[in-house]
Amino acid sequence: MTESANPAAPDDAGPGRDYSKTLFLPKTEFPMRAGLPTREPLLLERWIRNDLYGRIRRESAGRPRFVLHDGPPYANGNIHIGHALNKILKDVIVRSQGALGHDADYVPGWDCHGLPIEWKIEEQYRAKGKNKDEVPILEFRQECRAFAAQWLDVQRDEFKRLGVTGDWAHPYSTMAYPAEARIASELMKFAVTGQLYRGSKPVMWSVVEKTALAEAEIEYEEHVSDTIFVAFRMRDGAPAEWANARIVIWTTTPWTIPGNRAVAYSKRVAYGLYRITAAAEDNWAKTGETFLLADALAETVFKAARVEAFERVGDVSPEVLAELTLSHPLNGSVAGYEFAVPLLDGDHVTDEAGTGFVHTAPSHGREDFEVWMANGRRLTQSGIETRIPYTVDADGMYTEEAPGFTGKRVLNHKGEKGDANKALIAALTEAGSLIARGVLRHQYPHSWRSKKPVIFRNTPQWFIAMDKPVDALGNRTLREVAFEAIEVTQWVPPQGKNRINGMVGNKPDWVVSRQRAWGVPITVFVKKGTSEVLRDERVNTRIAEAFTAEGADAWFSDADGARFLAPDHDPADYDKVTDVLDVWFDSGSTHAFVLDDPQAFPGLADIKRVREGGRDRVMYLEGSDQHRGWFQSSLLESCGTRGFAPYDVVLTHGFVLDPKGEKMSKSKGNVVAPQSVIKESGADILRLWVAASDYSDDLRIGPEIVKTFAETYRKLRNSLRWMLGSLAHHVPGDDLSFKDMPELERFILHRLAQLDGEIREAYTGFDTKRIVALLNGFMTGDLSAFYFDVRKDALYCDPISSTVRRASLQVIDEAFRRVVIWLAPVLAFTAEEAWLERYPSEDGSVHLQTLPETPVEWRDDALAVRWQKIRRVRRVVTGALEIERAAKRIGASLEAAPQVFVSDPELLTALDGVDFAEVCITSGIRVSAGEGPADAFRLDEIKGVAVVPQTAEGRKCARSWRVSPDVGSDPDYPDVTPRDAKALREWDAAHPSEA
Repeated sequence: MTESANPAAPDDAGPGRDYSKTLFLPKTEFPMRAGLPTREPLLLERWIRNDLYGRIRRESAGRPRFVLHDGPPYANGNIHIGHALNKILKDVIVRSQGALGHDADYVPGWDCHGLPIEWKIEEQYRAKGKNKDEVPILEFRQECRAFAAQWLDVQRDEFKRLGVTGDWAHPYSTMAYPAEARIASELMKFAVTGQLYRGSKPVMWSVVEKTALAEAEIEYEEHVSDTIFVAFRMRDGAPAEWANARIVIWTTTPWTIPGNRAVAYSKRVAYGLYRITAAAEDNWAKTGETFLLADALAETVFKAARVEAFERVGDVSPEVLAELTLSHPLNGSVAGYEFAVPLLDGDHVTDEAGTGFVHTAPSHGREDFEVWMANGRRLTQSGIETRIPYTVDADGMYTEEAPGFTGKRVLNHKGEKGDANKALIAALTEAGSLIARGVLRHQYPHSWRSKKPVIFRNTPQWFIAMDKPVDALGNRTLREVAFEAIEVTQWVPPQGKNRINGMVGNKPDWVVSRQRAWGVPITVFVKKGTSEVLRDERVNTRIAEAFTAEGADAWFSDADGARFLAPDHDPADYDKVTDVLDVWFDSGSTHAFVLDDPQAFPGLADIKRVREGGRDRVMYLEGSDQHRGWFQSSLLESCGTRGFAPYDVVLTHGFVLDPKGEKMSKSKGNVVAPQSVIKESGADILRLWVAASDYSDDLRIGPEIVKTFAETYRKLRNSLRWMLGSLAHHVPGDDLSFKDMPELERFILHRLAQLDGEIREAYTGFDTKRIVALLNGFMTGDLSAFYFDVRKDALYCDPISSTVRRASLQVIDEAFRRVVIWLAPVLAFTAEEAWLERYPSEDGSVHLQTLPETPVEWRDDALAVRWQKIRRVRRVVTGALEIERAAKRIGASLEAAPQVFVSDPELLTALDGVDFAEVCITSGIRVSAGEGPADAFRLDEIKGVAVVPQTAEGRKCARSWRVSPDVGSDPDYPDVTPRDAKALREWDAAHPSEA
């Protein structure tokens, strides 16, 4: 009987009795149309009313803890689809870990300091024509705090609407007073151990935002740069044949030339001496001139310089290069550049691009700085000034340390190209040092907030040393401890380990200072006239206590720090630092005031106990960009203060793209807002999309993708609905022993046992897409398309006493309970709705359940193999009947009685003892050994089976629609089969008034 069949409908019952009232048809209040946008908020209210989160905590107390520590989003706007992906995935994992028997807790949190919030306040100021610098700092900070608090509440409601369960009433926030105190205390630990220092290094600087930026705050966008080839004349140490030769460099940042202090080369690169033999008269590179170039790049350089012909006239020895000094290319043309420019061997130099020689401005590049510092002793011994100049100020303007160009701008306050390049190129041309110029379209670092280019500039900043051996770390460096922690952490997917290893391996000293106002200050004092940081636990304690009571504003309300220094130190002897902390240090410290604070967050794990081999686990889960962001800052902060990572498992997901794989943007009109999806389809559709997707890669979403998942959801819901409807007729306690069940029921129980192991494994391994695939395949394939289809006839039409009917209801009851619990982490709302329909209770919830244990006896692999073969043969029969239906030779499959030929001995044996007509939902069937006639129906993928469709003989039963010659053999019920007559007799006995 197909799903659409309605046995015993009045028009088929003839002039006599209406048999439809005697059928056990599904009955349920669980609607076919979900109405999720309306129904989900009601369930949310129920969860709040019944304190579901609190009940989960109480009922799971004492179990091994699984803590998913929330990576804090910024409280600065409505959530987007990336937020939805992140929070839903977290919720699926937390709920599934609870179902696996853990005390799985989740406390949401927010990042509330830093530029994202400060930038929004400044935008409001600019719109009003207000000058931020004229606003008292405490007043400005209060506005930032109020702004963050407002958006924290907005985002909290939006996250809750996704169905995310957690301690929403007590989240953590980095701007809470105790949090600010703990962040400052964590920094002071670095100061006490000597890992924090103030240094002068080139850092990425935003002229627009007027602050240093971390790598995690940078994105690369297309940019057009001026390029120049610049020639340096020999100064000292050159052989006679090189006297008039020049060394050429190539750069995409002409504005850094005033900061040039060296030229780098490589011992691994082959160089040559080249003479121009033909060039136009007006060319910058003249006929007869000689240049030193990498052999592999000479042709490219001369082509850029419009040289018509050249020849290699000599070898260049690295040993000779090491002894050379050059003249600055502006020397003799602009005053102030008379110093010597040494050649330095650098590992970063290659012959893949440029000239083989690298312009080195230690004020404006990491590698430039490193090669300069690595040669400091040698340079000093050679009488070369090693001080690194400050050529560009915070506004992107040349200082007096860029003689001849003071006041010129690299970038203006809007992030637009200034006049520096133009001035430099003109000066180099005038000096005769320019041999070629051009433009290059390439990927260039931009601030991810202002979307404007950044520059590298030398500026005093506070750093945490990566490579300094520290007594507190067992005389190991922070980098070494971090590598050890990475090794013992589980990375999901595994390639995350390589990614963070690379990030930590290449990370320079951590720049933790920002020149802003809204954040936790760098709470240290420096001895005047020195770089000595005050290390005094009494001072540190006073700072922490003040912050706990008043927040970080306490630092800014005291001009000289007397309240913290006195009575132990004279404030006149110290400078109070006014920079604030990098917000990544804030978020990297969250473990300290969330996971390590049993008073504020008593339900969370003690990370030290985790590291000492306890049962508890701590997971961090964020997007793949956080290997250079939160994963890394948390790792370094915890390793630097505790000696181990704050987590033992890290899960990474990709980004959300549009259906074409393109980044979403309002200008493209391809943004999918989670609020819109929820309003139109419901949060469970979003949850299904998240769980079913391969989160290890980028995910795609769009209207058609949402529709696809809505259809998948519809099928899952209909399976639940049908089970609920059928179970309305289930009599509790009317159960059969396992051995008394029909074989088909035992096969379905086997499938439940098999799934139980697979689902536990998938949830344990955080493989959500496998969960969805397993359940979707089981519910739509094994249940709806097979088991339910086969058993509908028995369930609807069999007598009340039928063993098959009772066994089927028992199996459906077992399947329903397990399926709903398995689905609950994914379809949090729908599973709850279905559970309450089956087990109505004022305070019940599927989310209080753990995965049910499955009896060992259910597992029967041999039986499964047999039924796999039976189903293969059934597929051929079903295929043959579909053709008959399409040709209108039959209506329903019950009108058929096909002949089946089976030549495969294994398949034929599998059918032995099986009511194959029942399995194929036909009124009769004949199975014969053999190939069958040539024109029989066959399927290419199932060899050894042929089907000849035939119609059933006999009359149509008015109650079950079976076609049988036995219809009418019972005189009391002349228009039904004997089976249906027995069912009617039992029905009439139980309902005498309706007989």
